[in-house]
Amino acid sequence: MEVIFKIIRQQENSSPVVQTYLVAAESSNTILDCLNQIKWEQDGTLAFRKNCRNTICGSCSMRINGRSALACKENVGDELARLQKVCSPEGKANSIPEITVAPLGNMPVIKDLVVDMSSFWNNLEAIAPYVSTAARQIPEREFLQTPQERSRLDQTGNCIMCGACYSECNAREVDPSFVGPHALAKAYRMVADSRDSDTENRLASYNDGTKGVWGCTRCLYCDSVCPMDVAPLEQITKIKQEILAQKQANDSRSIRHRKVLVDLVKEGGWIDERKFGLQVVGNYFKDLKGLLTLAPLGLRMLSRGKFPLSFESSQGTSQVRSLIESVQRENENRA
Repeated sequence: MEVIFKIIRQQENSSPVVQTYLVAAESSNTILDCLNQIKWEQDGTLAFRKNCRNTICGSCSMRINGRSALACKENVGDELARLQKVCSPEGKANSIPEITVAPLGNMPVIKDLVVDMSSFWNNLEAIAPYVSTAARQIPEREFLQTPQERSRLDQTGNCIMCGACYSECNAREVDPSFVGPHALAKAYRMVADSRDSDTENRLASYNDGTKGVWGCTRCLYCDSVCPMDVAPLEQITKIKQEILAQKQANDSRSIRHRKVLVDLVKEGGWIDERKFGLQVVGNYFKDLKGLLTLAPLGLRMLSRGKFPLSFESSQGTSQVRSLIESVQRENENRA
């Protein structure tokens, strides 16, 4: 079949342009096969990264029709079929199908599909992605693990550092201090490693404002694009659970937000927003500055009749409470 490839090309510190190439491809050809064909037969100046071609190294990650993916994993047939599901077919029955390829997001472009991944690697380094055994006596041989202890590392150990999750991360886009889902997935691998002796300091570091786990907006894009099913959001949630198990509600607003949310749902099914603001922002009336920040909003709500003067629990509150407590007990047993 013939396929039109629209490639977003860009030089460093310049505006992007769209360049179009007509490619004769089989449905089984990967996107990387087609890019190679363009480079070898049509335009040798096209720049992109590649290495293994076997979904192992993560080098060829790029945005394909608007989502970050590995060019060596996605093939033409599947990509066109996906496009037919999300795009209106009107007026395109006899037209040549198109595939758009662009560089990864959240990183500056060096040339064409090649991006500068310095921030990606720097943020990975920031979470200390190596096992610390400094506080342990060095054994005669290696640090041993049971099969069960090792199995806790299987999912996060699959990460190939392709950058797809980082590219799609909304939190990273709006907050440059957020380390990113790739780093926090690796962070949980360290927390879960039975050989590591620095868990307490790690959790304190990962609990640091919006730079750590509390900066995640839980948009699920990282999980949806990960080619290795690492599920970064799931790992971030596990770190949060470890932090919450060790911290008190007074420790930070992020901690209070999670603990108060759960407590209020257990108490009333619905969230009593009056208590929520006072307990989270006002720290149970201990944070006067926090309370003052709520005053303008409270006055506007009162003036417009939007402030709830009473609260009525939702139906099924006891069942909701029972479910939450069951999940909490299950998490405690797993820990």
